[in-house]
Amino acid sequence: MSLPERIIDFHVHLFPDRFFDAIWKYFANGYGWDVLHHLYYRECIDHLRQHGVGPVVYSNYAHKKGIAKILNHWNLSILDETPDLYCFAAYHPDDKDSLDIAENTLSHPRVLGFKLQLLVQNFYPDDERLFPFYEMVIKKNKRILFHVGTGPVSNQFVGFSNFERLLKRYPKLPATVAHMGGLEYKQFFSLLDDYENLYFDTSFSFLPQAFAMFNLDKKCLEEYKHRIVYGSDFPNIIYPREEEIDCLLSLGLSKEFYQNIFWDNGYDLIRKHSGQ
Repeated sequence: MSLPERIIDFHVHLFPDRFFDAIWKYFANGYGWDVLHHLYYRECIDHLRQHGVGPVVYSNYAHKKGIAKILNHWNLSILDETPDLYCFAAYHPDDKDSLDIAENTLSHPRVLGFKLQLLVQNFYPDDERLFPFYEMVIKKNKRILFHVGTGPVSNQFVGFSNFERLLKRYPKLPATVAHMGGLEYKQFFSLLDDYENLYFDTSFSFLPQAFAMFNLDKKCLEEYKHRIVYGSDFPNIIYPREEEIDCLLSLGLSKEFYQNIFWDNGYDLIRKHSGQ
């Protein structure tokens, strides 16, 4: 099985240079991870384009209050300078003008929604401070990219039970769960039948040498092939992105599965949430 000529990467990280420097230092000192690609945002985009990726869907997140406005100003500027680039922007509920920042950010058509990195931001997905934010996202037909799984590291703010509580309150919330919900793959996949706007991305889930390797029967991938998008986690990866693609291809799934995850599903979400 071969890749489509072009693929959509739905899980890329882009930050201003000084943010990237701080993140890479934190990974090295906190986890002993030396990411493979110390590339700043223009270099990241160029690298992905040279490897058959486009559109690129990236995200960033506000690790504390007072950061979202800075990041989103930057997000709007690079979206204006770069075609075929789409964004899950930053949000933090402790900003006093958080909803105004979010609404202004959504004025750009290529902002698809927002990223919540609950492991880093240290609040629960069903924190009541987020309820007006979720209601805005639903009203404006946008989407949330959640880091809410327990792998590769976890704390009390992530995990299946926390996320399920949120969906019970907002069952129509358009949500993409990063890393396919790992390490609780079975529990997260059990949500797909009940929540039609829920999707997963593949990032860090198909690396045989990583402890977070997807561990369900591959039949479920075929069953939900309309609800999965490809994502690489680039550039903050510790294994070559090609290894994850090769692992996916080695599963021997249907042509429709690969067409869906590498292109069709991502394209449909872009079209839906950008108004194109």
